Amino acid sequence: MAVAARDFMHHIDDFFHYRKTIYEISDQTLKSNRVDLSLFKNFVQDRNVKTVDGPSVMGFQYYLKQERTNCGGSINRKLFTLRSYGNFLKLKNIPSAENLPFYDVLKIRQGYRQRPHALVPEKIKILFESIDAGTVLGIRDYAAYALMYQTGLRVGEVHALNLNSLDFKNHKIMAIGKGNRPRTLHMNKELEEILTQYLAVRPNFYRSWENDALFLSKKGNRLAIRTMEDNLKKIVQYAPLNVQFNVTCHTLRHSFASHLNDNDVDILVIQSLLGHSSPRSTETYIHPSMDKIREAIEKLPSVLYVKELIRTGVLNLNFQQPYKPKKE
Repeated sequence: MAVAARDFMHHIDDFFHYRKTIYEISDQTLKSNRVDLSLFKNFVQDRNVKTVDGPSVMGFQYYLKQERTNCGGSINRKLFTLRSYGNFLKLKNIPSAENLPFYDVLKIRQGYRQRPHALVPEKIKILFESIDAGTVLGIRDYAAYALMYQTGLRVGEVHALNLNSLDFKNHKIMAIGKGNRPRTLHMNKELEEILTQYLAVRPNFYRSWENDALFLSKKGNRLAIRTMEDNLKKIVQYAPLNVQFNVTCHTLRHSFASHLNDNDVDILVIQSLLGHSSPRSTETYIHPSMDKIREAIEKLPSVLYVKELIRTGVLNLNFQQPYKPKKE
């Protein structure tokens, strides 16, 4: 016997209260979960689905794939949210919750996942030089993006910073990451100067003294994640970066990890700085630059051997054989 669609949707608020209180799930994760459940709720209502069973879940998958053109990873995440919600219903002893089909749905294989893109140091310099640091808003944006690149903070973590998150005396930044995990990051001298310059102009924001948020909007509210993402998109649009990928706030975090890796920083140190619970999460972020790859190839014994043969004249190479007309 399947769960009635009406009963299935009746406990959503209890589910989020439970997740927030007991497991201390971050607001950003809860927001994503709520979007997933709302999407399924709308699907059920629009198609007048009476019960949550195998055919209705398969129909939801078809809807996500064909009508919303979601990728495999996005569909998997939505089904994982539904699975978590189904487990909650079992714990509440909702009749027939044990018959929910979410565990029977196979995970969609995503194939080879392309590693995240990173900007080389020269492009990072061009990006920051493209920010208008002659205005109050430009100084704010420069400081926010400098935090992302120089500390590896997520855009959501920068959004959540308060004034008391900065400890200039001990050169530290206290951030709260995923799962409400706190971590302390070092504030170098350059970043201190950037943040000090921003704090000097922060009183220019509307009613700034009433808000503890580090970064403020023009209206004096905590600077929204969407605003930071949109502002960077505008900067990238006019910056002469000439790269073949989208540059986002997360690109700055990728670049931070990649540049540390290029400087031979241990992966466990990078893991700690990024706030990952496992090194496997960190592996996705770090990949060698083309310079590192070229340097490694140049050290191959076979390459060194051929180079020596060329240097000593034993191997005499021409770029192309001289042209010889064919004999009739």
